[in-house]
Amino acid sequence: MCTGSFRAFRKVMDKYRITVLTERLIRLEYSEDGLFNDEKTLSVFNRNFPVTAYIERDRDGLLEIETEALVLRYDRKPFTSQGLNITLKENGAVWNYGKLYAGGDNLFGTARTLDFTDGLVMLDDGIFSRSGYAVLDDSTTPLLVDGEVIERKSECRDIYFFGFGDDFYGGLREFYTLTGEVPMLPRYALGNWWSKFERYSEQSYLEMLKRFEEENVPLSVAVLDMDWHLTDVDPKYGNGWTGFTWNEELFPDYGRFLKTLHEKGLAVTLNLHPADGIRAFEAMYAEAARRVGIDPASQEAISFDLTDKAFRNAYFKDTLLPYEKKGVDFWWIDWQQGTKMADSDIDPLWLLNHYHFEDQKKRGKRAMIFSRFAGIGSHRYPVGFSGDTVSSWKSLHLQPFFTFTSSNAGYGWWSHDIGGHMQGDKDLERLVRWIQFGVFSPIMRLHSSNSPFFIKEPSRLEQPYRGIIDRFMRLRHRMIPYLYTMNHRSYAEGEPLIRPVYYEYPKDEKAYSVGEEYFFGSELLVGAICEKEDSVLKMSSVRCFIPDGRYYDIFTGRIYEKSKLRKLYRSIETIPVLIKSGGIVPLAGENDLDAFKNPEELEILIGAGASGSFTIYEDDGITEGYRDGKSVRTDISVDWDEAGKKMTVRISGAQGELSLIPTKRAFTLKIYGIDSVDGYEADKKSHTVKIALGKCDISDAQEIVIENVVLASNDWKKEVFDVIEYAWCELRYKEEVNHILNTCDDKDQFDEKLSQLDIPEIIKDAIREVY
Repeated sequence: MCTGSFRAFRKVMDKYRITVLTERLIRLEYSEDGLFNDEKTLSVFNRNFPVTAYIERDRDGLLEIETEALVLRYDRKPFTSQGLNITLKENGAVWNYGKLYAGGDNLFGTARTLDFTDGLVMLDDGIFSRSGYAVLDDSTTPLLVDGEVIERKSECRDIYFFGFGDDFYGGLREFYTLTGEVPMLPRYALGNWWSKFERYSEQSYLEMLKRFEEENVPLSVAVLDMDWHLTDVDPKYGNGWTGFTWNEELFPDYGRFLKTLHEKGLAVTLNLHPADGIRAFEAMYAEAARRVGIDPASQEAISFDLTDKAFRNAYFKDTLLPYEKKGVDFWWIDWQQGTKMADSDIDPLWLLNHYHFEDQKKRGKRAMIFSRFAGIGSHRYPVGFSGDTVSSWKSLHLQPFFTFTSSNAGYGWWSHDIGGHMQGDKDLERLVRWIQFGVFSPIMRLHSSNSPFFIKEPSRLEQPYRGIIDRFMRLRHRMIPYLYTMNHRSYAEGEPLIRPVYYEYPKDEKAYSVGEEYFFGSELLVGAICEKEDSVLKMSSVRCFIPDGRYYDIFTGRIYEKSKLRKLYRSIETIPVLIKSGGIVPLAGENDLDAFKNPEELEILIGAGASGSFTIYEDDGITEGYRDGKSVRTDISVDWDEAGKKMTVRISGAQGELSLIPTKRAFTLKIYGIDSVDGYEADKKSHTVKIALGKCDISDAQEIVIENVVLASNDWKKEVFDVIEYAWCELRYKEEVNHILNTCDDKDQFDEKLSQLDIPEIIKDAIREVY
């Protein structure tokens, strides 16, 4: 038995090099000139892994390398499908060089953009497949040498083989070790963003914000599209798409405007289309021109070329930095102008994302950008802007699937144009469903084109849509303690916020069959509703996999038991969001909605019927201090005693940099799935118990013992009655269902008679959901 690592085992023989990085991750290189790359690339940041055990053999003239997970066979010649293959021990699947996936069974990754799409798009491959393997071709990815992005000229084949099987979390950890960590987002990024392609002025923008304040709907990010800068320019300079000079007609004192936005608790981002470079009409032109060696008197445009260090200095130091000093927090890089930079084959999107992010880091900020996906490795530069979609049900229907498959490319922080960007029609039901998905997606950003008929401000909508949107947008800010903890887990443990259901249930085929359902962090299972309501039922549905155990809908209290695959039906008021038994979800208090501050009040949602634990993570939300451990952790545990019908909830004293959180904090427990307990009143409709613990010092531990706990079951007769009462169907259908409901003693008997009724099948299916 031999052992090897990146340094200790790298099989090099003139023209080929094979590196065992882990037992499931192999690097394969072939170069006719015998030259190989040891530099970082924009996709691969690290190849120095711990020692991995392997066996090396010569078998019938073939090189054979065996690890605990796979067997590689190679004829030592230029890579071909006949001469290079890898077999997974777990399932016997065989990969041959040049062959991607058997039967197209890759589980998909993501795409560069959703621009101008209306529904289905072609997705790139991810790092997982049903066969258990995937490959990354890094042969042409630009190099990263001493901070400079350099075009890769070598003809070397450079392939990474991933043999992760269905160990999705383990595979992601190895992937992030190879390609770089996911940095933490600032806390404010997890709140509600307001964006619209509209010609705002300082006055009209502040008036719009006032309407949100009066509606008590919180925002955390103010987005200004391209009309912040000059757009009506002399034709001799070209068009006004690119611009870096504030439009003083609209914003006479932009410093005052930015200061006001910060005082309102908003971070600020501005839109950039930098393709035309820095032209002579720009306010900073003279200084930038001198920096790149151009005589300002010539009025020669400064060409956009991020491969040129002098231009980068002019772009970041002379053009953008002064605005950042005045209050711009990050930049929206809206690149749509091609995939080649100047005379190179380097994608400008890579350069923009990399250099923008690194520029912020150099100044000590917790870096964040807002830009499109450039390829594998883009997770190092969050947040992703998915682009300008058509406002349609088809576009909405794609986005949950698109978002959770992106985790298979390690890309967990997509931001979509919630509500759609363009075209479409007025459909407030669709807008509500899109916002409900947005609240349970990585980034919640409302956006649309500049049509006056694209209205997404809640205060300008009619009821009931207005009230529903208000409630969900407030909920988004209440969820920030949970979201921020998941933000840290993404960085520290490589666990994305949005997870395909099969990550948790890889052996269950049902988990692979749902396209609008996903785990939202570790504790919540979400079904995004992406279809119009049924005209008879007056509800919409989403096909969901319910795993084994007990799950509770956090909005309705409905209880789900036993594994099943079925449609879940909801009125416009809610979508299915389920907490598991033993699940723990921290929410901020109802009035604690500031995205920049750690809350003074926390409501802890708990699923009864199992033990569980959760650690709330907090820090200052804005600096790089989290990398040095400057944070606070509060442990919450639930011990479930089935025999004694007792549950014990413990909240530890906060540990860490306590100055980062309020000195006192009030906790309220909201426990789901309860019929009755000693000492507290249960809500029979939602099957919940609320227990207020009051305000105490954050360093004090708390323990509450809840005794004589009786777990609830759905009141199936009442819920069946509610379904038929709510439906807009013929009265005789309601009477027939109600008759058997009143004459049947148990669910089996009722279901048998329900099957015999001549009523719409969708009503029968909705009724069966409740039992």
